[in-house]
Amino acid sequence: MENVQRIPLAERMRATNFEEFVGQEHIVGKNKLLYRAISTGSVGSCIFYGPPGTGKTTLANIIAKMLNANIEKLNAVSSGVADAKAIIERARTQKQMFGQDTYLLLDECHRWNKAQSDCVLQAIEEGSIYFIGSTTENPYTSMTRAIVSRCSVFEFKKVSQKDVEKVLNRAIVDADKGLGNFKTKVDEDAIKYLAFSCNGDVRNALNSLELAVLSTKPSKDKFIHIDKQVMAECLNKRPMSIDESMYYDYLSAFCKSLRGSDSDAALYYSQRLLKAGIDPVIIARRMIAHASEDIGMADSNALLLAISALIACKEIGPPECYLSLSHAIIYLCEAEKSNSVYLAMSRAAADAENEREDHVPNHLKNHPSTNRDGHGKYKYPHEFGGYCKQQYMPDQLKDRIYYVPSENGREKNMIRKKFSKNGFVEKKTDKKD
Repeated sequence: MENVQRIPLAERMRATNFEEFVGQEHIVGKNKLLYRAISTGSVGSCIFYGPPGTGKTTLANIIAKMLNANIEKLNAVSSGVADAKAIIERARTQKQMFGQDTYLLLDECHRWNKAQSDCVLQAIEEGSIYFIGSTTENPYTSMTRAIVSRCSVFEFKKVSQKDVEKVLNRAIVDADKGLGNFKTKVDEDAIKYLAFSCNGDVRNALNSLELAVLSTKPSKDKFIHIDKQVMAECLNKRPMSIDESMYYDYLSAFCKSLRGSDSDAALYYSQRLLKAGIDPVIIARRMIAHASEDIGMADSNALLLAISALIACKEIGPPECYLSLSHAIIYLCEAEKSNSVYLAMSRAAADAENEREDHVPNHLKNHPSTNRDGHGKYKYPHEFGGYCKQQYMPDQLKDRIYYVPSENGREKNMIRKKFSKNGFVEKKTDKKD
């Protein structure tokens, strides 16, 4: 038991079957693709990506166990080409001698370089190994395309507060793997606070719970009492009276304050959320969306500042990143507003979904034809000073206008005709020289 206790609680409580696994219903729920693949024993190479502590490695282990396969594990940070080649050789021997498949579980798979990735490509293609990589980074941008193209990619979501509470309560009473051998009383509001504050990271929640129990002395009744204050100390956060409903109310108020150009209100709500322990990245991501939705072409610099704030939150972190975050909040609030980008996107999306007779004009095709439908030859705009009039839209949509500039900010300097038959008012705006 002493040796078991040296293993972190999050590792001891790692699910070993689907009954214990929580979250990711969109992936492993009944009749979902991965669930069906596991049920029929047809799981191929996969990449699991998403936030930390959401069950990527755990699910990979469960799959390999359910398929009665040989499991080989590597961490991309500490492994190299030689390690991968040795596993491939063992996998081929295992398959030839015993007919058993081998799954290579690779943590932090985005850390593998091209040479490391290339060494497993042939083995994946010939079926010598099945590859299951887990990463917190988007594989489409962080991994070599050759590997990604040979894998099914599944995105993991943050675990819900309700599911995190379920895991925490299980850990408190589990005497074999959890904290059941400790005489512990954990307040319900402390559990809810921890489940909410961990931001969907089960590993973080379990490790914080373990720290709270191990660092708290028993009271006179010989029980270890864990309240909300103790839990907040373990999270290094000040406890606030904010639940899930209040969180969404504050976030909604913050977004509406950005849209309403009230920098004081937006700053207050952002600080209220941050003091409650909200990840500043959440606020920065909302700002990026609003920079295009509510400001857009009226001041495109707003998007640049919002992205810069996100980078600061990720690369610098609290509390220093709060200055960059506040800088961007004020800029977004004080910037001229326009929702023309959102409206243009919505109009284009509606046509893209509903229009089926959208044949590309011949002169725009990859192999243009000048002999059909009178389209003529493609005109290279740079031969005409950078612009020349020609049809780009399909015939069925040639009169559509999606983007309609507002008269706010820099957008008022653009010229665009509006056609009343498409629901737009025809007018011109001034153009700067």
